[in-house]
Amino acid sequence: GHKGAGARAGYSTRPGFEGGQMPLFRRLPKRGFNNANFTKKYCPVNVGDLEKKQLSGVVNEEVLRKVGLVNGTWHGVKILGTGEIKTKVELEVHQISASAQAKVEKAGGSVKLVTAKEAPAQEEAAEPKKEDTAKAEDDAS
Repeated sequence: GHKGAGARAGYSTRPGFEGGQMPLFRRLPKRGFNNANFTKKYCPVNVGDLEKKQLSGVVNEEVLRKVGLVNGTWHGVKILGTGEIKTKVELEVHQISASAQAKVEKAGGSVKLVTAKEAPAQEEAAEPKKEDTAKAEDDAS
């Protein structure tokens, strides 16, 4: 072509540019190792949210799910220090920030760390049917 960007001084295409056609590196599937597949994802809950929901006593993941602070599938719950808390709570969570732990203990509460789950929590656990287990026992004998 005569005119256009290619005729101008200083013009150069970026690596992989194919004139507007979908570039080869975008047409091919992604492959290889990605560490993001193996990270544990924790649901963030702020200390101020615990105060807003007026939670007291033992607070664990089940309680947080019932009041709506934790939804979906996560490996656990992490308490963060945003906000203030005045009520005494006994937290049973997977992780907690240092500022959140200081605020909870200042309010007279306590923190107990529990181990993270291997797989994300599911709303409904898949249990084997009674027929399948009876059939497996018959096959074994």
